[in-house]
Amino acid sequence: VAIEKNIEAFLDNPHPGSKVVVGDGPALAALRNRYADVLFTGVLEGDALASAYRSADVFVFPSLTDTFGLVMIEALACGVPVAGFPITGPLDIVGATGSGTIRGFNARVGAVADDLASAVGMALTAKRDDCVRYAQNFSWDASYQQFLVALNILQDSEK
Repeated sequence: VAIEKNIEAFLDNPHPGSKVVVGDGPALAALRNRYADVLFTGVLEGDALASAYRSADVFVFPSLTDTFGLVMIEALACGVPVAGFPITGPLDIVGATGSGTIRGFNARVGAVADDLASAVGMALTAKRDDCVRYAQNFSWDASYQQFLVALNILQDSEK
């Protein structure tokens, strides 16, 4: 919970529903004081964190500076669609169309938009099972295979 996470964009979002922030950080006290209607859980781990993800309708990733955002994959693995801005990170995981970035996968898993409320609304149309299925593409084995392919491409281009 830090300024660079742009959490205020989520907390100021007019989309109806409860807002929950998980984590700790230097901006936590100020945000707690400013947003009395938001549930700030503090740090959660293991089953408690997975339960928090699963209880959400959508995971909002409001950062404009994070480069990847593993938390988006964690949310998807728990069946929660992701909403964010169209920047590196959300675009790399959710994709510009909201159907991810894996070739042949065409189901909505979230949404990105310049207007965060629009992204949330579109992400809410995703199916939880599709989110889980998509997240399985980010396993350690899949990452390893992707790395091997990248090495082969580099080796081929050097010939």
